[in-house]
Amino acid sequence: MERLSRHLLLVLCALWLIPVAQAASPSVTAVLSDSEAVVGQTVQLQIEVSGGGRGRPPAQVSVDGLQIRYTGESTQMTMRNFSTSYSVTYNYTILPERTGRFVIPPQTIDIGVSKLRTPELALNVTGSGGRGAGGRSGGPGQPAQDERLAFAEIVVPKQTAHVGEAVPIVVRIAFNARIPTQAVEEKPEIAAQGFTLQTFERRRQGQENINGQVYNVLTYKAAITPTRAGKLDLGPAQIHAAMAIPRQRGGGRSPFDLFNDPFFRDPFGAISETQEITVKSQPVTLEVKPLPTGAPSSFTGAVGTFTLGVEANPKHVQLGDPVTVKATVSGRGSFDRVSAPVLSDEQGWHKYPASGNFKKDDEVGISGSKTFEMVVSPNEKKTALPPLLFSFFDPLKEKYTTLQSPAILLAVEGGSVLATTAPPANSSSNSATPARAAPANDLLPQLNTLSRGGESFAPLFLRRDFWLLQLLPLALVLALAAWQWRRARRADLRAGRRAQWQREADELVRKLRRGQPGEPDYFGSASRVVQLRTAMKADCEPGTVDAESATRVFSLDQEHAVRLRELFAANDELRYSGSGNGAGRAVTINREAMMETIERLRS
Repeated sequence: MERLSRHLLLVLCALWLIPVAQAASPSVTAVLSDSEAVVGQTVQLQIEVSGGGRGRPPAQVSVDGLQIRYTGESTQMTMRNFSTSYSVTYNYTILPERTGRFVIPPQTIDIGVSKLRTPELALNVTGSGGRGAGGRSGGPGQPAQDERLAFAEIVVPKQTAHVGEAVPIVVRIAFNARIPTQAVEEKPEIAAQGFTLQTFERRRQGQENINGQVYNVLTYKAAITPTRAGKLDLGPAQIHAAMAIPRQRGGGRSPFDLFNDPFFRDPFGAISETQEITVKSQPVTLEVKPLPTGAPSSFTGAVGTFTLGVEANPKHVQLGDPVTVKATVSGRGSFDRVSAPVLSDEQGWHKYPASGNFKKDDEVGISGSKTFEMVVSPNEKKTALPPLLFSFFDPLKEKYTTLQSPAILLAVEGGSVLATTAPPANSSSNSATPARAAPANDLLPQLNTLSRGGESFAPLFLRRDFWLLQLLPLALVLALAAWQWRRARRADLRAGRRAQWQREADELVRKLRRGQPGEPDYFGSASRVVQLRTAMKADCEPGTVDAESATRVFSLDQEHAVRLRELFAANDELRYSGSGNGAGRAVTINREAMMETIERLRS
């Protein structure tokens, strides 16, 4: 029995260690407890390392005008769905010595062979006692800060940002540790008009001593992205909770006065009642700057600092064969605005919409890498895939940057090849050694030649060379008949295909007019009608028809050409990138105008 218990314990330990071994790669984040302070007022700096082992924090952080001291560390282990995450938080206390705007540079954290860098943080220090946004909420009649039931605050590491820039935020909810908290909502609510707000990450709980009072603090992390310029208010943030509030034994006293009553210090004599409370923070004001003018043509709204890596396979293809291009954009910024890089020269290439996959390196998705896979096919003979371009706005340098990948060598083969004419069947006689010409004064060879030519008086139709000569016109007649038969067959096949295409196009048009099919069905049917009608007019295969070729065959004006391009682009997105990716473009297309354009395609 003892041996069985020992084996069971070993198995449980192994199962517990497996998720630890499968932990994610280490990542680092850093936040300030407040982005504003006054001279002499301390601010907390927290550097959190998760997904890896214990790191080596910077022993000293030097910023002129700030006293920054290391105050210790705390660890936390969380299990979710049999997966274990481990994090270490390094705490620093910052004491401002003078007013101004101070920048805490990125710090390097060594974890084994990995070197992680924290983001740059900004702290504004004023000389007055007033606090800016992000402070702890108070109110008229509220007890002293060290006696409050609970409070909330929003921590934003910077006061200015640009449109489209991803900014990390932290919402802290603190409950007085002396009062039992029975229930708390899973996540806080926050007013974020003018921002896009990512979903809050899981909460983390710990205890802190704030102004001499112990609080149970819940921490929620997220990222915001401003969508317009101006001074925008973020918050307030609020959360609902249920706490066991001590009852008053006499009138006119606050519940907080009972903390000093010996009766309530005795847990067996305490009398309390459960009350639902709403913990609410003050809003934070963020000044949002507009993006400057002069953006490059390849800019699609990405804001941050990024790098670009590109690879393509296969590198030896035929004309029209697909080439898979894999482009990876890595860095820190608003990855929801990162789109696939574009070809610097699209001449001679047909490209399909790219599919993207994002892998975040931190909790809120500001750092990470986004990998795009797109398919291109050469329409002409090419020696290289042209460079890919990716543009973004760098908020630190406050300027646009365009990354360009190197050209990738390719070998593209294929195309029309002229057939060589086969030599005639009797060509072997041309290679025979010609008879030696007899001299004019040589009579004997001439007599021998005459005697060989007249050695037989057999009828012509019995001669072998006569029938051999008849094979040539017979072969020509047979070849002509075969050509005529093949031509007629091709005409019949072409006529049959045209009739089949016509029936299919008419049926699809009736289907489009009758009802309102789903998105993939509608754009696939409309694109097929364009391909069928273009193929009937240009005598080509429908599968080779795109928006440009249809515009050229029917000599469409600019307006209808743009509609066809939008139609084919929406259909490609729905086919190659999934219905979710194509829904945005599909909604913007006017279907009545699209049907008008399709009706113009008449052979």
